[in-house]
Amino acid sequence: MTPDPSPPGRGSAPSAHRAAVPLTKEPDPSGRDVPGRDLTAGGPGGHRARRPWSARRIPAALVASVILVAAVAALVDVIAVRVGRPAASWRRHLADELATRPLDDVWMLTGAAVAAAVGVWLIVLALSPGQRRWLPLRPPADCPGVRASLDRDGAADLLRDTAMRVPGVGSAHVLVGRHRIKARADVRFRDPQRVKDDLTAALDEERDRLAIARPPRIVVRLRQRTD
Repeated sequence: MTPDPSPPGRGSAPSAHRAAVPLTKEPDPSGRDVPGRDLTAGGPGGHRARRPWSARRIPAALVASVILVAAVAALVDVIAVRVGRPAASWRRHLADELATRPLDDVWMLTGAAVAAAVGVWLIVLALSPGQRRWLPLRPPADCPGVRASLDRDGAADLLRDTAMRVPGVGSAHVLVGRHRIKARADVRFRDPQRVKDDLTAALDEERDRLAIARPPRIVVRLRQRTD
């Protein structure tokens, strides 16, 4: 089952739609198990929940395109030199610049810094799973091979609907992160402290029902409305 990538509008009732689609099995496209960073024990038997591994097609396509263009340009120029034609002006200019500029030149330092930054970025992409908008779920004890994830927007919609059912809450906004769930609500009536206690308890119960592998901490902030 593939999740719907577009979040629902705020004016609609999102829970009926998003509650059905965030859960998804995460098979590896190559047919083998891709190693990922273990997050936490997922349940009995020592099974672990892993963040989904991103295919990262766009960075791979960009790097492959740059390498392809550079390789083709260099190959065409080398072939032209072999058949007796002079080397291209850009290759002569590049060779002269690399041979005559000192190492402490500002352009040399800038080029080295850019190359190092790109290299570090590619290494981070290669070693990290990505897919930060997905929260890994605890695998069921009877199906240890199943890996499921929950869309953070879908989880936020479910928690917002839960907050709206708490007596005294007039409006609510929930933001789900990897480590914290931030809930902001307007109190229309009742004592704010009692509303906060009930809201925290309701959000705790709904978060536990979602079976997130590493349950985020809930932070509740209230604003009392008098209008």
